[in-house]
Amino acid sequence: MKNKVQKIGLVTSGGDAPGMNAAIRAVVRACTYYKVDCVGIYRGYQGMIEGDFEPLTARDVSNIINRGGTILKTDRSKEFKTKEGRKKAYNQLKNAGIDALVLIGGDGTFNGGIVFNKEFNFPCIGIPGTIDNDIFGTNYTIGYDTALNTIVQVIDKIRDTASSHNRLFFVEVMGRDAGYIALNAGVGAGAEEILIPEEDLGLERLLESLKRSKRSGKSSSIVVVAEGDKIGKNVFELADYMEENLPQYEVRVSVLGHMQRGGSPSCFDRVLASRLGVRAVELLLDGKTNLMVGIINNEVETIELEKAVKGRQEIDKELLRVSDIMSI
Repeated sequence: MKNKVQKIGLVTSGGDAPGMNAAIRAVVRACTYYKVDCVGIYRGYQGMIEGDFEPLTARDVSNIINRGGTILKTDRSKEFKTKEGRKKAYNQLKNAGIDALVLIGGDGTFNGGIVFNKEFNFPCIGIPGTIDNDIFGTNYTIGYDTALNTIVQVIDKIRDTASSHNRLFFVEVMGRDAGYIALNAGVGAGAEEILIPEEDLGLERLLESLKRSKRSGKSSSIVVVAEGDKIGKNVFELADYMEENLPQYEVRVSVLGHMQRGGSPSCFDRVLASRLGVRAVELLLDGKTNLMVGIINNEVETIELEKAVKGRQEIDKELLRVSDIMSI
């Protein structure tokens, strides 16, 4: 390893995701292993601007692998979107002797790193941490598996009450621009229908599908709705429409909201975060920059940050086909 980097700054930014703490732990301990300093930057890019830094050692990250959220806190900084704000951040990093960054987050975090690298030639490596799994260049993002398991557990509970009262439940999950959570959780929880931004099912087709389910003997139904689905203005309007046209059902809405982000990370997310965290440090020590580490076919791979942000994950057509068959 070239090992020109002597002090690495570590940032979590954007929405939190279970497994971020596992990634923090991995970065810090990899730095200790390779005998370079690690500095935690609190509150994302805003903390970078304000110089909210703290040295981290291997012992400082003990007993956090099992914790949800991020011990470094996170924030979305409007000031960092300005050239003046980024200049302040750069000066704070230089004053602290930090000469490289590991960025844990999603596309907003990576866009910030791309611009920062271009303006100041500052080495940055990204680790994908978002429950949406919508980052190109990796099969899985940190937090996605945990969110899926949380959602399936909740829908299992909702199904108990749905079947007891002959109810139709619309369960809204996160996914403003992508339906990966809704599709996988819907199949895993046995949902009758799954509504995602990538596929416009349409009101009439959804109505006919639910009528068909009723005729086939189903006394209750679960519809999983990604928050970005375009069938109705919102899930409540959609539920009102179905209640008017399916009077045989009591219709209820459950918006899962931020509970999807919380909780102890799954073993899968802990292992993934550990692998990506170690590799991120090794890339910086090898003199690499402007890359994201990801997992492809269970191998740790890299992709340019710009491609990770601009590329688009394709929805799994095979899983869509399976979900149609399972809804019969």
